[in-house]
This record gives sequence, C-alpha cells and structure tokens, in this order.
Amino acid sequence: MLEEPPLRADAARNRARILDAAEAVFAELGPTASTEEVARRAGVAIGTVFRHFPTKDDLLAAIMKRLLARLVEEAAEHDLFAFFTHVVAQAAAKKTVVDLLPVDIRLAEAVGHLESAVGTLLAEAQASGAVHTGIRLPEVMALLVSVCQGALHSGWDEDLQRRTLTVVFAGLRAQS
Repeated sequence: MLEEPPLRADAARNRARILDAAEAVFAELGPTASTEEVARRAGVAIGTVFRHFPTKDDLLAAIMKRLLARLVEEAAEHDLFAFFTHVVAQAAAKKTVVDLLPVDIRLAEAVGHLESAVGTLLAEAQASGAVHTGIRLPEVMALLVSVCQGALHSGWDEDLQRRTLTVVFAGLRAQS
C-alpha cells in the first residue's frame, strides 16, 4: 500500500475541521446525516469534503480510525480498570459512533493498535497482581466490546454503568 504524501498546512487544517464537524454532525443526527451538513459546519465547500473523503464511507472510516487512535493514546494514561471505565463512558456518550461500525470499512490496523494497547494494560494489571493471570486479551476485548454495546441501550445510565462494571471487574480481579 502506498503512503499518502503529507498534506499542505491549509489542507491539513481543512481535513481536521471536516473530521471535527463530522463527529459532531453524526453524533447529533446519526449516521444518515448528510455530508452537506458536515461541509456547512466545517465552513468548507462540499467539494473540499469530497477531495479529502471521496465517499461518505471514507469519511466514516476516518472518524472511526481517529477515535481508535485517540483510545490508543488514552490507554497510556490509565490502568486497565480506569481505561475500561473510560471507554464504556465514551460509548454511552457517543452512541452514534458505534452505529458507524457496520459500515464496510477496513479498520483492522487501527483495531490492532487498540488491542495492543489493551494488551499492555492487561499485562501491567497482571504483573501488579490486580488481574487474574488466567485472563487473556481476547476475553478482555470481548468484555469491553460487550459492555460498550450494552451502553447503547436506552435504559443505560450512570448507575447501571457502575453496577455493570463492578460485576465485570470482580470477574477480572485476581482472587486474594
């Protein structure tokens, strides 16, 4: 795969404004929101949006890649339990982002980076004795995805989130 050349400063600013606007538009209006609304909120012409993102799926993929990259960066700021809590809270707050996932986009590399970051947190938690050594990364990722999916339901609130995470964390913790 060929690497894209770096963007000019003004093009990079436009791309960032488009992505910021797209996140807000899709969070507010859902994945069926128009790219015209994205362009309007970004303060650019629709042609500028299409120059950066030829299709709506390309725009949605870029949003997801950026979100996953942010999560990888944020993983370094938390332990496993705090990161898990943070990701679930974000899923609950940004329900529309998860709605974007069924879009046929190639995110394997970005998801791989997130799995690597969670794997590091898991290894650190196990080394410190906080998490049972028999727990493996696939189980942690399945739990994380499942609880984030649960956060999409209309009855989800902070109390349910707290209770759910208490149950999940009890299952992860090393037995004393």
